[in-house]
Amino acid sequence: MAEQQSPETPEDEQPIKQRKNGLYPGVSDELAENMKGGWADTERRDLEPIAQAGHTARRRAALSERFPGERLVIPAGNLKTRSNDTEYSFRASVEYAYLTGNQTEDGVLVMEPRAGGHDATLYLLPRSDRENGEFWLDGQGELWVGRRNSLTEGEQLYGLPCADVRTVTDTLAEATGPVRVVRGYDARVEAALADKVTAERDEELRVYLSESRLVKDEFEIGELQKAVDSTVRGFEDVVRVLDKAEATSERYIEGTFFLRARVEGNDIGYGSICAAGPHATTLHWVRNDGPVRSGELLLLDAGVETHTLYTADVTRTMPVNGTFSELQRKIYDAVYDAQEAGIAAVRPGAKYLDFHHAAQRVLAERLVEWGLLDGPVEKVLELGLQRRWTLHGTGHMLGLDVHDCASARREAYAEGTLEPGMCLTVEPGLYFQSDDLTVPEEYRGIGVRIEDDILVTEDGNRNLSDALPRTSADVEAWMASLRG
Repeated sequence: MAEQQSPETPEDEQPIKQRKNGLYPGVSDELAENMKGGWADTERRDLEPIAQAGHTARRRAALSERFPGERLVIPAGNLKTRSNDTEYSFRASVEYAYLTGNQTEDGVLVMEPRAGGHDATLYLLPRSDRENGEFWLDGQGELWVGRRNSLTEGEQLYGLPCADVRTVTDTLAEATGPVRVVRGYDARVEAALADKVTAERDEELRVYLSESRLVKDEFEIGELQKAVDSTVRGFEDVVRVLDKAEATSERYIEGTFFLRARVEGNDIGYGSICAAGPHATTLHWVRNDGPVRSGELLLLDAGVETHTLYTADVTRTMPVNGTFSELQRKIYDAVYDAQEAGIAAVRPGAKYLDFHHAAQRVLAERLVEWGLLDGPVEKVLELGLQRRWTLHGTGHMLGLDVHDCASARREAYAEGTLEPGMCLTVEPGLYFQSDDLTVPEEYRGIGVRIEDDILVTEDGNRNLSDALPRTSADVEAWMASLRG
């Protein structure tokens, strides 16, 4: 990539971010004048609205109804420095993306109250100014980082008025009446509203927006299925190159899946867990720098994120050499049976935690059966003794965040009731740590998790990721077909 403002770059070739007395140091008047003209008109005048424009409008209408007479401010967030003058890839806040469909940094959605509702305005950074040289002299100008949409183009795409975001803090500072802002994304916006908002009222806004995402609309369900379908192909890619991973490390698996995510989607939805051998017993193993050995298991927990930021979250545990050992199969089959029980409990009207309890019961029964715990099973469950090896909850909501709706009230989420349109993971596991002296030696270092993305339907559920095999026999046959 081109360097920005490095010490080795001649002064007259450096992009300058600050003007001094109206002049750019190191830029001749002749060059500055030359750069102003000779550019084609690239304005696009026939843009179609983004696919989710109708849905984002309905979401804003529901938000307006919930908070009548109040100014609502939802920022996208800002770029964050990775090192010196390079930034991390930007990802808009989920609240902002959910309500607008826009994904550009510094954007702010402002909903101004009026009689009977709100007037929504999307504040965005307009096209780079050619007259003042910003487009080629500013490190974030379009010559350096690419073309932006004009405000008029933004209005066509997102279906609401757009204004210059460089005016938004002044506008907000002058605002009167009740205001709420989604905090944590844009310090400048929060500073402009510092004397107008309270943490308690702002949290109510965040909670509402989190709970509004519990039930997905048809657009969201379609995006989740796209994410899952790409993820399935990513898992197939990994199986095909397991021999190369054995010759290198878990990094080869990570890179292979990442390629699929970037080719078909926006990115990975979260750090891929490519855990081979005993690393599979570490729940969030994302270092991915260990060996991949024949005879051991690979736990792959990964998901593609679509261009609209919806992510899959799928896990499969597979034998590196393609065949489970007797003990590996016994442990795997127990987790599979637990997942089957959990999935069967996902249906409209069921309590959210029903699927967790169903899966935990199966695992507890097996642990007692194997002599790792003393029964009866009811006592084991009452005391939570199985959790030494099951460790985590059995699932979570899925959507724009891999752990979606996390700010929802407990009574609306963990203690709530399942409804059609909710999408959640079902992912039981058993994990026997390498240093666990309470289990036979042959168990130590084995970790198994099976995870699928389950949509609650009117009459039960649908497994969005059922294209990936789940039984131990089917996993072996699937691997053989891809490696044959």
